[in-house]
Amino acid sequence: MTAKTHLYAILEKAEEGDLLSRTVDLFIITLIVLNVTMVILETVEGINETYGKFIELFEVICVLIFTVEYLLRIWCCTADKKFARPLMGRLAFMLTPLALIDLIAIFPYYVFLLVTIPPDYTLPLRLLRLFRLLKVGRYSHSMQMFGRVIWQKRHELYIVAFALTLLLVIVSSLMYFVEHHAQPEAFSSIPTTMWWGIVTLTTVGYGDVFPITSLGKFLGAIIAVLGVGMFALPAGILSSGFVEAMQESHRENKCPHCGKDISTHG
Repeated sequence: MTAKTHLYAILEKAEEGDLLSRTVDLFIITLIVLNVTMVILETVEGINETYGKFIELFEVICVLIFTVEYLLRIWCCTADKKFARPLMGRLAFMLTPLALIDLIAIFPYYVFLLVTIPPDYTLPLRLLRLFRLLKVGRYSHSMQMFGRVIWQKRHELYIVAFALTLLLVIVSSLMYFVEHHAQPEAFSSIPTTMWWGIVTLTTVGYGDVFPITSLGKFLGAIIAVLGVGMFALPAGILSSGFVEAMQESHRENKCPHCGKDISTHG
């Protein structure tokens, strides 16, 4: 086994019983969790004033480690047959979702280092660091399954999203025409009324905007009931997807001849 292949196995394919690979995985996961915790805590004024220097130092250390990890992954990815071509293979690897997440994880730091950022764009770039939490998906079977389920059910989810968008436009338009004259400020336009539509369809009901006419209240009640059913659809689709994924996983872990669990055997 070459050094590149061995490194790829450590970084990408944690085999059962591979202590070194498991240790590296655990180290990276711990670093991710601690780093995201620091990103969250630095928004607390008192903590940032007291421990700001330490948080900045920890950020630099994390970015350096994540950068080295990212570069090593790019270097050794050609050990995988899918990315065997030196140039195009590495480019293909860099465009994979997990590699893009790795890039986003370090991107804000180098932007701040190399470019003067206007104050209005500073906060959004800093918040991009929270995407580092998605790096855990590389090591989490549950998160990988979640991603697969969403991908497998994407067509059904597209249909539901289209139906919900269509329903939102219709109910917002109806409520605008019903309530606009009674509440010209609250229901000033159809786009403005869409806020009420979203809050009502999701049954959140903040109460900041609500109909006051009899027809508006009647229409609002119907829309709220519709929202309960419509927004239950994505949950049902994802639930069925998880059931199918779990059943498939169980089938893969069973011997096709005797039916015994083979997941713990070599």
